[in-house]
Amino acid sequence: MKRLFSKSSKTHATPSSAAKSSAPEPPTAGRTAALPPATTGLQPNYVVPPVPHPNPHEHIALLASEDGLLMRPHRAGLPYPASYVRVSWGKTANIAELPSNGGSPSVDWKEGVVIYGIVGLMTLFNASYLLVITSRTDIGQLFDASHLIYGVKNVVSIPLVKDRAKSILSRMASRNTSVNRPSLLANNVDDFQAPDEETSGGPHVKFADEEEVKIMTPRDQVKFSVDSADRPASPVPSGASTPASDVSMTHSPVSTIANRMSFWSRLSKRASEGADIEESLLDERELLDSIIHDAEGIPDKAISSIIAATAPPPDSSEERNSELEERILRRCLREFTKGDMYFALHFDITRSLQHKHEQFTKLHAQNKLLSELDALSKDTVVNPLDDKVDALFEPSVMLPLWRRVDRHFWWNECLSKPFMDAGLHSYVTPIMQGYIQISSFDLPKDTSAMQDDSAEPVDYIVISRRSRDRAGLRYQRRGVDDEAHVANFVETEVIMRVQRNGISNVFSYVQTRGSIPLFWTQSGYSMKPPPVLAPERNPAQNLDAIKRHFRRTVPVYGPHTIVNLAEQHGKEGMITNAYREYATKLDAKDVRYCEFDFHRETRGMKYENISKLINQLERVFESQGFFWVSNNMLLSKQKGVFRVNCIDCLDRTNVVQSAFARHVMSMQLEAVGLLSPPQSGKSGVEVIFNDVWANNGDAISRAYAGTSALKGDFTRTGKRDLGGMLNDGVNSLTRMYSATFSDWFCQAVIDFMLGYRTLSVFEEFLIKLQSTDPRELIRLSRIRAEAIATSVARVLSEGETLMSGWTIFSPEQLNVTFDDRFEEKVLLLSARALYIVSYDYSLEKPKMYICIPLGAIARLEKGAYIISPLEEASRDPVQNAGFSVYWHASDKISMRMTSYSIRNCPEDAPTRSPPAGSVSGSSQFKPMLPRREPTKTANLSGIMSKVSENAAGATNVCFAAFKALPVDPARVRSGSSTGYAEPADDLAGATTCKQVVEMMVESIKRACEDAGNSPVIMDRDVVSLTEAQKMTSIYAKMEYGVKRLIWLGGLV
Repeated sequence: MKRLFSKSSKTHATPSSAAKSSAPEPPTAGRTAALPPATTGLQPNYVVPPVPHPNPHEHIALLASEDGLLMRPHRAGLPYPASYVRVSWGKTANIAELPSNGGSPSVDWKEGVVIYGIVGLMTLFNASYLLVITSRTDIGQLFDASHLIYGVKNVVSIPLVKDRAKSILSRMASRNTSVNRPSLLANNVDDFQAPDEETSGGPHVKFADEEEVKIMTPRDQVKFSVDSADRPASPVPSGASTPASDVSMTHSPVSTIANRMSFWSRLSKRASEGADIEESLLDERELLDSIIHDAEGIPDKAISSIIAATAPPPDSSEERNSELEERILRRCLREFTKGDMYFALHFDITRSLQHKHEQFTKLHAQNKLLSELDALSKDTVVNPLDDKVDALFEPSVMLPLWRRVDRHFWWNECLSKPFMDAGLHSYVTPIMQGYIQISSFDLPKDTSAMQDDSAEPVDYIVISRRSRDRAGLRYQRRGVDDEAHVANFVETEVIMRVQRNGISNVFSYVQTRGSIPLFWTQSGYSMKPPPVLAPERNPAQNLDAIKRHFRRTVPVYGPHTIVNLAEQHGKEGMITNAYREYATKLDAKDVRYCEFDFHRETRGMKYENISKLINQLERVFESQGFFWVSNNMLLSKQKGVFRVNCIDCLDRTNVVQSAFARHVMSMQLEAVGLLSPPQSGKSGVEVIFNDVWANNGDAISRAYAGTSALKGDFTRTGKRDLGGMLNDGVNSLTRMYSATFSDWFCQAVIDFMLGYRTLSVFEEFLIKLQSTDPRELIRLSRIRAEAIATSVARVLSEGETLMSGWTIFSPEQLNVTFDDRFEEKVLLLSARALYIVSYDYSLEKPKMYICIPLGAIARLEKGAYIISPLEEASRDPVQNAGFSVYWHASDKISMRMTSYSIRNCPEDAPTRSPPAGSVSGSSQFKPMLPRREPTKTANLSGIMSKVSENAAGATNVCFAAFKALPVDPARVRSGSSTGYAEPADDLAGATTCKQVVEMMVESIKRACEDAGNSPVIMDRDVVSLTEAQKMTSIYAKMEYGVKRLIWLGGLV
């Protein structure tokens, strides 16, 4: 093994490249030489080349050929790699690694373009797209040049369609030429130069050069100097982070809201671009007046005309898919390029320094045990553990980088899976969401000596890692899920290196934040909506969730000290009281609960009162300690973590975490004999510290809430002023707008991008204009399975064998196909009868059932079952299918109901019953969710009375209509327990609702034939599109049209 290591390290650099490189380049062990074919019988993703540290390629050349999109590593001194990769054209992309044949002239790489890395492969409705990194931000280096960190700045989607791909690659090459990027020109192999990368990484802090000046809006950069002129306070230019705008106040949240909510802005698109403002407004007014005039004063006609003019539906499914693909891609690219995605090529940024050290210690202990058991090969020697500790040591360097990262923080794993499965390890670039800033400052050795030669250099680095589990936006993802993952979980590590008397001291300290680990929700339709506990969850489920959450995190971070900053009274009091109650019931020795009502304690802008919390937790700080490596010797480890939260885990949390970090920094500096400067706010240390933590809070807030953090003025300056309060008001308004209008589609894209949902999430969005939490779908699948099992136990007679059991959508009443009340029913098929069960999902028991002997079934009709004709997806007969069961009414038909008394037959119930309450018009867009409200017994009596009345008619035939639930195939990440429950065995393999209906009808037909009956099978629509259009009320059409105008018409 030592021979392989030494040999491989010599082939990665050439004298010419070394001379032209300004810094030593880390070894990049890609597939640069012909490798022998694997004979292990393993899958390609489990086979790695026999070289250490197989890193992702730093530059990759792309070329569009006749057979597909070609790619190969692009590196100085390597004009002809031994192999290249071909991604075939077409929606079903085939990825293969092919030999280069010594640089065959059939492939002219001079016509290609070079990129910085691959995000992954995304398959949509019409085509597949390769997402590539075309621009990156140089964040800085973690202590040395071998630990460079980059930020994703620009991502381009390349469709796997030859002509379109060639056009996009041509534009990319032209852009690289125009911006003078020699490293991104494919034909520049011999004269390789370092990339001319951008160094701006998004908005950062700006300080006024006068103490009296208050920065209210972004302004031109004001440069300032600190103690060290050659050490900037931030590796990137600063920018005011107060208003929630990306460029300037010309695109402020207020103007954005006004533009997005006004349909006149879309009417104006028909006007010429050269018209001035007055002419444009006049044209808009004339167009609007003409629409209203043509409607002849009829409101319905006027609204329909406005909607048709501003947010018209596509003419065909192809046009709809093409339009939707464009929006999905645009939103996905925005998620990767909004400034909070980071990657490194030569080391793992998803794990803390202490975590890596613990990994190394654990691996060494395992190898030592295997050696003692004589389970290792004879030539393998396990050396004793050395006292020397490298703070930046990388464990398991023989594995590819993607095999070493923490998957909880790996955001493009699902997109990278095709390359992982093909064994193309060096083409997989793990990307992490969060925030990274590398800063440095000089600290005087003592307060009396302020000369430059008496200062000690200090590197200060903040790395925040945002978990992809329960990922999403603020009001769409709250609390905990059934897998014990919480929303907005962020691990923040502060790394500090202090040079003291020629000795290097490396410190690391980790804090976490995350939503309150209970089942709770919060509506986003107001400025300050109250959080409420999920009504469908019981106390036992909440207690189990919080137990499993800390059972998952305590082994990783050690003993937890919960710091709850939410209000103890008022709107947040309910959640705070519940958190306190369940934390007490938890009774875990490694979990301590602490409360600090942030708003009450800091009322009147008295933010200095945060020091009370620090004094209260002083003993906890001392017992936790921190990770400390001095002169390659491990002196201490962190023995616990603060888990800080408020309601959003954003603004209040960031202020308190920065205060904790400031206190720990003072402890670390005192440990090496340096005095922490006073918190005056104007020293170089305070400027850099506040800059880093304010930017960290802004980045996490933009990822979760869409705006910069509130109370950012205190984090930056240590003071709270009127300007910061006004800015917080603007950001709060923007957050409410995003939660109301924009976040629904963004959440659907995030779920799809992370692999939690399939393309059906967008079909659901177009119908409901919102998407369901994938964890909720998993929970519903379990509830449905339990409903079937409970119904079997309560309904079937002893000894009666179940053949099939399904949950299916159906009108609440029998003998109707279209009604204003639908529910999920349980359909049980046994060897002697078909049972239609109305199930109470709140009480988890059947409330009524009707038993139909198989011999009484006369016919089965199957076909389209259209409930809503408003959207293309809900009009598709393949995905909107159902069937009807017709039977002869007779004394053999038995009916039973749950009356919570000895009475269980509908004939004993009163014949008169109060009318069933109607559902709102929007309920027809939620066909897949079980009804959660218990239905009264009197209503059931009324339903059965109506059945009896219909059965007494001339035909003497009853029927029940059923609509198949939407089919959403499982999509589970490898190694994860998250996924949809397996469908019933007889429905396995069905990919459409029509196939599900075919299987159900076939099962019922076979059961009837076994019972000696041959029902008639007919192909006839249960509810056709024409019938659905006639039965859809004008109010439902208006409601959907207005929602489409606001939600969908403004998507960008």
